[in-house]
Amino acid sequence: MKKLIYSFILLSIIACKTSVKKNRSQIKKVETPVLNLKQANNLASLPINCINVEYPNRLNQTIGSSEDLQSPKELHPAFYGCFDWHSSVHGHWSLVSLLKQFPGLKNSSEIKQKLLANITKEKIAKEISYFYGEHNKTFERTYGWAWLLKLAEELHTWDDETARELETNLQPLTNLIVENYMAFLPKLNYPIRVGEHTNTAFGLTFAWDYATTLGNLKLKELIKKRAKYFYLKDANCPLSWEPSGYDFLSPCLQEAAIMKRILSKEEYSVWFSDFLPELKDKNFVFEVGKVSDRTDGKLVHLDGVNFSRAWAINKIIKGMPEYDHLKNIANQHINYSLPSIVGDSYEGGHWLGSFAIYALNSIDND
Repeated sequence: MKKLIYSFILLSIIACKTSVKKNRSQIKKVETPVLNLKQANNLASLPINCINVEYPNRLNQTIGSSEDLQSPKELHPAFYGCFDWHSSVHGHWSLVSLLKQFPGLKNSSEIKQKLLANITKEKIAKEISYFYGEHNKTFERTYGWAWLLKLAEELHTWDDETARELETNLQPLTNLIVENYMAFLPKLNYPIRVGEHTNTAFGLTFAWDYATTLGNLKLKELIKKRAKYFYLKDANCPLSWEPSGYDFLSPCLQEAAIMKRILSKEEYSVWFSDFLPELKDKNFVFEVGKVSDRTDGKLVHLDGVNFSRAWAINKIIKGMPEYDHLKNIANQHINYSLPSIVGDSYEGGHWLGSFAIYALNSIDND
């Protein structure tokens, strides 16, 4: 009987070692992706080819009367293209981000003219009037709000005459979105933890970045207070449950990304260790989100989850060398999806360029 027990223990040890070796064999060093001028021109083609394309279009609209039955361009004269309002907003952000980084971007003058033609005082005033409509109080809450603030932040940090005009024209809508955040966040009793648009952590993250860059202390303090209320006691996030079939955000990693922003280094180190303890393991393996059909508007979301996982990871590990092994995982995720988005179907092309750019911008090349 003792021999049988010893044999069982020995086999268990061997099996365990074999499992570890298997995990180690899966961890291959991959090339770090780079956003260079050639890549920037490729990615710029996506928003260039959609910010003025009105149809197909998803309005996400509540119809109050026949007066609401207007075309996308009539309802949203600034942000009517790229299939839906939020994709149009972050399509504009993409072009601003690329122009700021690459002044030699192909057709840069024409791109600036497109931006100036869309973001005018008159068109932004019409966008604002939509938000004041009886049935539109929650329009684009908080995903579209977050991207609008990201666009405003990008314009603010772009040292260019065009940026000053665009920022000034956009400012009334930026102010409204800040007011909407300030009014909404105290009412939200529970965070929304899904992997799509309404994810609370994502909305808080971009709003925090805007508030930090623009020095809006009231917004920063509110976000910090609400994020702590929502997430400070969280532990053992079920990362193995991700991704869901339509996710373009990681609920666990987005939460970790906002907490990295609001906590001190010491506080975060403790919190993160409890929240995602498995990420300490240098043999940790995190499979990319696999896309089975890029012509399916929902299934192609998994390309988005790859990019957003990467940018969250790159933020999380900054200043935390004990987690440097996760850089390779972030690179794997970008490299899986990046080759497929340019020249692919409109279902992904109308929005994925923004995600790719933001992920590439998150890479620390030092």
